Amino acid sequence: MRKLLVVAMVLVTLLIFAQAKLTIWCSEKQVDILQRLAEEFKARYGVTVEVQYVNFSDIKPKFLTAAPEGQGADIIVGAHDWVGELVANGLLEPIPNFAELTQFFSSGLNAFSYGGRLYGLPYALEAIALIYNKDYVPEPPKTVEDMIKMVKKIDAEFAGEVRGLIFPVTTFYFVVPFIFGHGGYVFKDTPAGLDVKDIGLANEGAIKGAKLLKRLVDEKVVDPADNYQIMDSMFKEGKAAMIINGPWAIKDYRDAGIDYGVALIPEPAPGLVARPFVGVQGFMVNAKSTNKLLAIEFLTNFIAKRDTMYRLYLADPRLPARKDVLELVKDNPDVVAFTLSAGNGIPMPNVPQMGFVWGAMDDALNLIVNGKATPEEAMKNAVERIRAQIQ
Repeated sequence: MRKLLVVAMVLVTLLIFAQAKLTIWCSEKQVDILQRLAEEFKARYGVTVEVQYVNFSDIKPKFLTAAPEGQGADIIVGAHDWVGELVANGLLEPIPNFAELTQFFSSGLNAFSYGGRLYGLPYALEAIALIYNKDYVPEPPKTVEDMIKMVKKIDAEFAGEVRGLIFPVTTFYFVVPFIFGHGGYVFKDTPAGLDVKDIGLANEGAIKGAKLLKRLVDEKVVDPADNYQIMDSMFKEGKAAMIINGPWAIKDYRDAGIDYGVALIPEPAPGLVARPFVGVQGFMVNAKSTNKLLAIEFLTNFIAKRDTMYRLYLADPRLPARKDVLELVKDNPDVVAFTLSAGNGIPMPNVPQMGFVWGAMDDALNLIVNGKATPEEAMKNAVERIRAQIQ
């Protein structure tokens, strides 16, 4: 009798799953591969999975608005630093233990953990690095001083046709390696966790990093008007010798036929190393979804598998979050270089207070590079703004 009851329950569960539909929000980097995987999942299990493209920067705010009303995606694909804010709003469902959890790097699992529970399935780790066009840069610079000399030489030789260096100088994420490299930090890392009251973005090291950025602008090594779109398009067109970008862009550069290389971001000063943010991308489940059990099943028993994770890597070649997938690609020179960069990096905070940092720091950098405030003034004002919002 008990056996019949179990069989009946399984059949009912399968029937419910077959009638359900999952919706996933993801950025352009995952949409194609997830659509292909969705077709395979439907063919295998009879469950429809609708993959919707949403601009990466819009996923979290759109989810914050829709999810509390029981709307929006069942699963979102995004960055681990969203976790604290989304959990604080009651919008993420914990991911339970599953058979192959031990195959994932602890760094990725820790990034998606909050309050001792796992709130996301990591699929990729990332850190920015120096990406260079070998047609103009046979060997990448080791130090910022070498980089400055190289950029000035390229700018003079190609007279505006090719830029020596481009990166988004008013975007905090891309300037972090120089700020952290000199000793700045966002929140103090303590044995008890991050101390959000101890903000290190206006300490001596952070200000030195900001002054280095201002020097690059003043010496016309970089242009304060540059943004990500300009950098990305000019490198794909062969009009930029060096950029600072992440592994998510590599496939496009390869497809564009650029003979590129990846190296560590140059040392900001003698004896110092550039320290980028280390981020983790992953899948998160909507706690308000009526399909959350199916969403967890989809992630833990389909997406989390080695073969699926390897296909995700091929489509979006960031550092794999699964150990046995990294083993398959560990000799790839791009993987080696980005791994070294991540090894020098600092994990991006996943606490809710991190949400106050981005806008304040982007505004501060804008003031600095456009000469509207000194590095000291801009950085101290940004910290005061962050601290006021936290309180």
